[in-house]
Amino acid sequence: MTSSLVSFGQEPKKEEWIQLFNGKDLTGWTPKIRYHEFGDNWKDTFRVEDGLLKVRYDGYDKYNETFGHLFYKDKFSHYRLRVEYRFVGDQCPGGPGWAIRNSGAMLHGEDPKGMAKDQDFPASIEVQFLGGTGSGMRTTANLCTPGTNVVMGGKLFLPHCTSSKSKTYHGEQWVTVEIEVHGDKVIKHIIDGETVLEYEQAQLDERDAHAKELAEKAGTKMLKEGTISLQSESHPIDFRKVELLVLPGEPGSL
Repeated sequence: MTSSLVSFGQEPKKEEWIQLFNGKDLTGWTPKIRYHEFGDNWKDTFRVEDGLLKVRYDGYDKYNETFGHLFYKDKFSHYRLRVEYRFVGDQCPGGPGWAIRNSGAMLHGEDPKGMAKDQDFPASIEVQFLGGTGSGMRTTANLCTPGTNVVMGGKLFLPHCTSSKSKTYHGEQWVTVEIEVHGDKVIKHIIDGETVLEYEQAQLDERDAHAKELAEKAGTKMLKEGTISLQSESHPIDFRKVELLVLPGEPGSL
């Protein structure tokens, strides 16, 4: 007789996912849009309609590099983040060419209250979301590193962006990306159960003056925890789900 992993009468422990986006409004989220004060949702850039968290630019005349980020209220260290998104419509007039069908989730980010009014991106680890343009390859769940670096393949990795090995998602289809974060240890980008990018030792880049200042204030350049934010980077995007599962940390970790 084989023994069961679950004792008779006991239910397997259910994973307790936190719904960061409640499907109704922006409760728990605060925008920081470049050239505007923290909390100013300029031109109603971030909004909730039809149960979706939408990024829109219908109130803009031109984009003018007003990069925006919508910050969740809490910081996290060890977790699994699941985001469902789709790109829609056309890019805002004046948006940079590289930002067509481009957005992302910023992890291990700085406190937005400390960001300068004209700061474009928070120091963070960006999980970059890209949509296909109708032909050719354009991977998603890539890595970009504003004010940061990571270790990849055992070496300090300095390029600003690197591609994952995901497939290309054209059109307005929904895409689900999961990111598994273990403090300042391993971070994995996952699509359909496959790890498409992996790296470790997220850290502030001391070549960057602002990041160096943050490291000095924290007493370390290593990023063990931080904020989570969603981008407004000039192309309309919908988020259907933003949910998080807290993972157990290592003994003595945050």
